[in-house]
Amino acid sequence: MTKLSPISRAACIGGGVIGGGWIARFLFAGIDVKVFDPHPEAQRIVGEVIANAERAYGLLTNVPLPPRGRLTFCASLTEAVADAQWVQESVPERLDLKHRVLAEIDATAPATTLIGSSTSGLKPSDLQQGLTHPERLFVAHPYNPVYLLPLVEIVGGHATAPATIARARDVLDAIGMKGVVIAREIEAFVGDRLLEALWREALWLIKDDICDVETLDDVIRYSFGLRWAQMGLFQTYRIAGGEAGMRHFLAQFGPCLKWPWTKLTDVVDLDEALVEKIGAQSDAQAAGLSIRELERIRDENLVGIVQALKAGHGGAGWGAGKLLADFERRLLAQATPADAPDLAAPLALVEARVSPAWIDYNGHMTEHRYLQVFGDTTDALLRLIGVDLAYVEAGHSYYTVETHIRHLDQARLGETLKATCQVLSADDKRIHLFHRLFAGTDEREIATAEQMLLHVDSKAGRASPAPAAVLARLAPIAEAHARLDSPLGAGRAVGQKRAPATVA
Repeated sequence: MTKLSPISRAACIGGGVIGGGWIARFLFAGIDVKVFDPHPEAQRIVGEVIANAERAYGLLTNVPLPPRGRLTFCASLTEAVADAQWVQESVPERLDLKHRVLAEIDATAPATTLIGSSTSGLKPSDLQQGLTHPERLFVAHPYNPVYLLPLVEIVGGHATAPATIARARDVLDAIGMKGVVIAREIEAFVGDRLLEALWREALWLIKDDICDVETLDDVIRYSFGLRWAQMGLFQTYRIAGGEAGMRHFLAQFGPCLKWPWTKLTDVVDLDEALVEKIGAQSDAQAAGLSIRELERIRDENLVGIVQALKAGHGGAGWGAGKLLADFERRLLAQATPADAPDLAAPLALVEARVSPAWIDYNGHMTEHRYLQVFGDTTDALLRLIGVDLAYVEAGHSYYTVETHIRHLDQARLGETLKATCQVLSADDKRIHLFHRLFAGTDEREIATAEQMLLHVDSKAGRASPAPAAVLARLAPIAEAHARLDSPLGAGRAVGQKRAPATVA
């Protein structure tokens, strides 16, 4: 099996909003994570973040994730970092505290360990002071939620080795993140510089009673926020310049920068009255929704945006959507079975877990998720016989031309799922399959799916014989499965009555 990440062991020091997000990101990439956080409720907080992440990933992608890494809470920082390949520090934004924590990490972690700081504004050169191995420390500034938003600003200090930056980018790329290297260190880097300017102006607009917080958020989310989500700032303005592009835009709107529109660097006084004003308006805007409920709504919306971007640009993907598509390709590559399958029984091809995102209003697994699992099972069989992503991109594939699903029982939240596949028959163009889905520790059968696949030449748009190499891998499976008993339910029609039980 192809290894997904260059690392297999990480340590997270701090398990709050950002630290918990890092923990989830690492775990779902198959990386074991050790955590140290002295907060008495650290395990609960981290557990809630992981639950949100699991729900989000269930919505985000249908591609099988690698086996989840092991999560261990440690009694000391020394224990957590002792064998880590990447340590992510996410303690509060106080330089004296970070100095103490980073010094202990530096003194304890193996010499080759990467050390990233989640600081959102402190310069890495300041963080490196007093370290024995400052060359391995860098800023890895993520965005919340870390398990969904892929960007990480990588910022090196004066002592950071170029090899450290390169290794960090490789790890982030492997776990589905976008590591952008900031060429020169400054306080607050790039993202927070932009956010601070917008935030400062927003506070003045509220203080001066130009609008309330909901109106301001509406202005962002119903207009330029949508543009920024997929094209950023400069590409958006390039389009605004019409056919003449960016040069025309700068010539037309550049003079406006000298007009006294903004407060520029004037800092609003966050006195008690303004804090209460913003707090009360924010409470009203939330309309009783808890932070966890708002997080779930945010995650669902982010997933929808990323999936739309994945389908953009003629299916090639765009921005964060292309990043997801590339990550899924690597996941599929590493999911390809390496060992010869046991042909004496239906093939056990897929294991999954019923996530919160899969639950409907009745508290059971929603209908379309059954088809998703069966589709994943078919895809796993196709990869087994050589019909992988490269094969499809070359212009050939198997298309599902008929599916019949029987729902026999319900799957519940958190239950494990196992899907098997039996090849009922096969020839040079067709594969006739029967899948069975089992749930829970008792492995009760909850659904079956019968499918007919047809091999096609995608470029010609017609059915075609599969190549000899594919048929050679398919034939032994079909021959072995022909000796198995025909599964109960094969060949049934919709609405057909069940056969009466027989008494032995």
